[in-house]
Amino acid sequence: MTRQLIKSGQIAENRKARFNYSIEDTIEAGVSLTGAEVKSARYGLVNITDGFVQNRGGNLMLSNVVIQPLPTAAKITRFDERRYRQLLMHRSQINRIVGKLSEKGATVVPLKLYFNSRGKLKVLLGIGFGKNKVDKRETIKKREWEKDKARILKK
Repeated sequence: MTRQLIKSGQIAENRKARFNYSIEDTIEAGVSLTGAEVKSARYGLVNITDGFVQNRGGNLMLSNVVIQPLPTAAKITRFDERRYRQLLMHRSQINRIVGKLSEKGATVVPLKLYFNSRGKLKVLLGIGFGKNKVDKRETIKKREWEKDKARILKK
């Protein structure tokens, strides 16, 4: 396998989330995975760009996050790539997020997936609201101005 094994650090980042949503708050949560899924995550076979969080029966579930199985894995260790994965959080944190989700237009999206210093898989969730086209254009203008400003100051 040509991929590098990741012991700790960032696995995946959702860079489009901060462009498409105005993130108000972030919160860290654990993710309930099987052993084969953790091994795939250690090799970086994860895509969180389309992911979101749903409230299902009082539990928060991470939906639409793709964890690909290892190509060298046996048939018995195969798993569903897009299954719902339970988020591991304290009840007070879950209640806070469920309260935010009840607001109109609120969304919870995964921003980063990483292994912490103890080797546990964590996801950084962003609580925010969707941006419209005008807000997205302003974000692009700010980004371009920061680049131009850096160029000017460099000279």
